[in-house]
Amino acid sequence: MPKTFSEPAAPCKRTTLHGPTMGTRWSASVDATMDLTALRQDLAAAVEQVDDQMSPWKPDSDLMRLNRAPVDAWVDLPVEMLEVLDCALDIHRLSAGAFDPGVGALVDAWGFGAVRDAPDAMAIRTARQAAPRPTHECLELDRPAGRACKRAPLQLDLCGIAKGYAVDRMAAVLQQHEVQHALVALDGELRAVGSQASGVPWAVALESPEAGRRAVRGVIDLQDLAVATSGDYRRYLEVGDARLAHTMDARRAAPVHNTVASVTVLARSCMHADAWATALLVAGPGEGLGLAQRMGLEALFLLRRPEGLVEMGLGRFSTSTVPGGA
Repeated sequence: MPKTFSEPAAPCKRTTLHGPTMGTRWSASVDATMDLTALRQDLAAAVEQVDDQMSPWKPDSDLMRLNRAPVDAWVDLPVEMLEVLDCALDIHRLSAGAFDPGVGALVDAWGFGAVRDAPDAMAIRTARQAAPRPTHECLELDRPAGRACKRAPLQLDLCGIAKGYAVDRMAAVLQQHEVQHALVALDGELRAVGSQASGVPWAVALESPEAGRRAVRGVIDLQDLAVATSGDYRRYLEVGDARLAHTMDARRAAPVHNTVASVTVLARSCMHADAWATALLVAGPGEGLGLAQRMGLEALFLLRRPEGLVEMGLGRFSTSTVPGGA
């Protein structure tokens, strides 16, 4: 019998897709041989859907519609937003308020929202007096019915979790298109779908927390895993000699102020990595490390010390330095 030979598999081509969203850009590095036109459109649509639902900058978003609703009025919401709200309230409880989706009024008062670009003393006082109850007691979700209800005055802000969720939505689109090797990113949030086509994990750079400068401190490998970083160095306001980070500590009703320069968290979903990175940044080095240990998180804290940056890590970050770091 004549021998038969199978055609050699076509080599995968690396293509990077990208586009603007949420004041930054999304990207997807894809190892595939398929036509990527429909994939690019679906990725952009998935990210825009999250922005349309959860943006505090768009007056007609579902988030702003919920914020404007009166107390005790049920508001119909899309299933995606209810999923994010459910996760946000869960992490709010588990972190004892370090992560808080109810900081919208504080974000605006301190000049980081759509209302103003500088702190307003009267607005800060008003925001401090308007939150007598924890956020998870002020918002009731009815996921089976697709709705939510505020039980007390509340202004929500999902900026500490929505970008991570958008990354998860992009990963879901890739899987729907049967892409097996890809890395998606949105700002400091990334998620790997499988490995690179070569079988090697995706190499992801960890940024050094230096204001006004992009520098790599180390590299980690990602395969079917997400990573998110929160820090005090990318978005901030300078008021006199003080630099105010954009992340709010609802327990102090003020921008986060501790020795943590950045926190990086690994998780299966980017939504969880994003929210927990925010929670640990707010919690600070002592409380944050204990919280991460209790929750079984893999996390890397970079702390500002007189002698320079000091690393404190759990899980695969528990070695003294980040792989490839200085």
